[in-house]
This record gives sequence, structure tokens and C-alpha cells, in this order.
Amino acid sequence: MFSSVRGSAALLRASLSSTPVRPCPPSFLRTYATALRSKKNSSNTDIKDALSRSTSIFKTYKPITPGIRHLKRPLNPHLYEGRPVRALTIAKRKSGGRNAHGRITVRHRGGGHRQRIRTLDFVRNEPGVYDVVRIEYDPGRSAHIALVCSRNPADEGTSRWKYILATDGMRAGDQVQSFRQGIPEGFIPDFDAARAQAEAEEGAVQEGEPKQKASSAQSLALGILRTMTLKPGNVLPLKLMPPGTVIHNVALKPLGPGILVRSAGSFGQVVSHEDSERYTHVRLQSGEVRKILSECCATVGKVSNPLWKNINLGKAGRARWLGRRPAVRGVAMNACDHPHGGGRGKSKSNKHPVSIWGWGTKGTRTRKPGPKGPKNSNKMVVRERPRGKDKRN
Repeated sequence: MFSSVRGSAALLRASLSSTPVRPCPPSFLRTYATALRSKKNSSNTDIKDALSRSTSIFKTYKPITPGIRHLKRPLNPHLYEGRPVRALTIAKRKSGGRNAHGRITVRHRGGGHRQRIRTLDFVRNEPGVYDVVRIEYDPGRSAHIALVCSRNPADEGTSRWKYILATDGMRAGDQVQSFRQGIPEGFIPDFDAARAQAEAEEGAVQEGEPKQKASSAQSLALGILRTMTLKPGNVLPLKLMPPGTVIHNVALKPLGPGILVRSAGSFGQVVSHEDSERYTHVRLQSGEVRKILSECCATVGKVSNPLWKNINLGKAGRARWLGRRPAVRGVAMNACDHPHGGGRGKSKSNKHPVSIWGWGTKGTRTRKPGPKGPKNSNKMVVRERPRGKDKRN
């Protein structure tokens, strides 16, 4: 028995001496302290990766708290994360929805984070090329804004730096230009010569030559002009835009600022030009077709941040941060506070739904603009916005 034990021990020694000794992997050599230290260094990134669940369009979060379970935000990695240019902002003094007498005239307003108003250039009267420096968030509107810088070395201060409405797809490094004062000379190569040739051919047509040559020269010059000027972010008069052009920030006066179509994701469209060349028909975001003077200007493209309407704040506190106070249902009020108030239990008392001031709501029409309204109420409306069944179609 002892001989067998000695033989097995010798065999074990021989096998150990023949096999090379392999070094231990580094994971076995770590101590408890080093493991904790490495875990602490990677904890911040792990928490961020665990909480954020990025999709192709929106960013959602792992529901470790009730406030972020339904939180949904659009992905905007191109937004500038710093502060705005202070010279282009004004302090916002809040009134809480009250007028000069201290009475509440606008409900559901009050509180919120301190904000500064960004002063935007809705006129864009200065010609020349402006470079887009960055895209920023604006708490005063749903759309994003763009900080642009003029290339003219003579401009200084607010004449050189401006905030404008950002067009959808606009990024830092893009170029925008305003043609509100007309097409500058030398902007398009050989365009002045083509225009002079077109004018000469028009004179020849009047003398009796065929009209085809003049029209072809004019169409060629107009095509070159549209190719060079119809770019997102550029400002043009409506008369220079072909039908079907997508526009926003539409002015109602030839020298006035842009008023219509300025919220996030909205856009209008040029429908047609009248034969008299005085008015242009524009379809607005609501579906209304309206006549606008052809000398008025608009910006080419669609307003930025189209996913704003799909944001979910996730909790009531975020609405309070934005300055929105709670809205109470009329049925939950007393009879002296609302037409729906009072009664025993949740009783509607067989009334048509009305507002707190007694106006009809939920489809009741209180205003009649356009051709169907009173005489000469609004001559500029060609076709009203669709309502009811027309809207569904």
C-alpha cells in the first residue's frame, strides 16, 4: 500500500514539473479595494446608460421614479448647452396673469423658473450673407432659434449678431441671406446680362419678332434666380417664390415683420399668384387659404423642432417649472364659480358645455370670419380652414 502511495506521489511530481506554470489572470490578482475603486470610477457612466433609453427620435428613461416613467423628450444633440448672448436678451417680469388692477385676466399662469426674453429679428432687412453660429433653446417659444453672424466687417453689436427662427434641418455652419431689398447686382454670374438680353428681346417682340425667344430667356433667368435664392432660411418676397414653396414667418405688410406661421413644426405653402400680380394665395397651417400682398416677404422652409407636440412632461412639477398652474374642472367648482358647478354629486344638469364666462365650447362657433361671415369682415380669406367633417377628410 505504501509503495502505491509513493508511486502516485512521484507521478504527481513528474506531471507538475513537466507542465509550464501559467500566470494568473489579472482578475484574480485584484484585491477588494481595487475592485471597489474601479467600480466607483465607472458608476457615473453606468447610471447614465441605465437611466437613458434612446430611441431614433425620442429619449425615454428607466422608471426608477414615478416622475420619469412617462417622461419623453425629443433628441436634440445639436442644441447649444450654454447661456444665450446677454446683449440679445431682455429680463422677463412676470405678472401671474394679472392686469394693472391686480385682477386675474389669464388663468393658469404663475410661478416658474426665471427666464430672459430673446429678442429675435423677424424683419431681417439687412442684406448680405449671415453665418449660423449655433442653434439654441428658447424658453419663450416652442421653436428653436439660431444665432447668426454677419460677414460684413462694418457691422457691430446687434447689427452683426442676431437671433432668428431656426429652420428645420438648420445647423451650425450654414449660410442664410435676406433678399428683402432685392437681388444685389453681381449675385448671380451673367444674370445682369441675361436680364438685359431679355429686356432687349421684349423690345424686339414689340417690333414684331416672335415671342418665343423672349419668353425662353426670361424663364432661364428666372430658373437661375430661383436655384440660387430658394434655400431654407433665406428671406424672399412672395412674388419670387414659385407655387408649392414651403414657407414660414410670413409678413402681412411689405415693410412689416413676420407674423404668421412661427410655432414649432409649422409651415405654409404658396398656392398661386394672381394674374394682376398684386396678391399671392398662401395656405396656412390651419388649412386656410389667404390672400397676401406679393410684396410681402417670408422665409423659405419649415420651422424647427417639429417633435415638440409629442413631448410628455411626465409629472405636474415640470409644468410648474414652466409657469403653468393647475386647471380645475368646472364640474368640481361651486355654482357661484362656474356654470357647470354645484349640484349633488357629479351632475352636468343637462347643460351644453360652456366656458367659465358662459361661451359655448366644444364646437360652438363664436366667430364668423371669411366669406361666410358678415359682409366685408375679412376680404383676404379665400377659403376657410376645414371644420368638422371637412377636417376629417
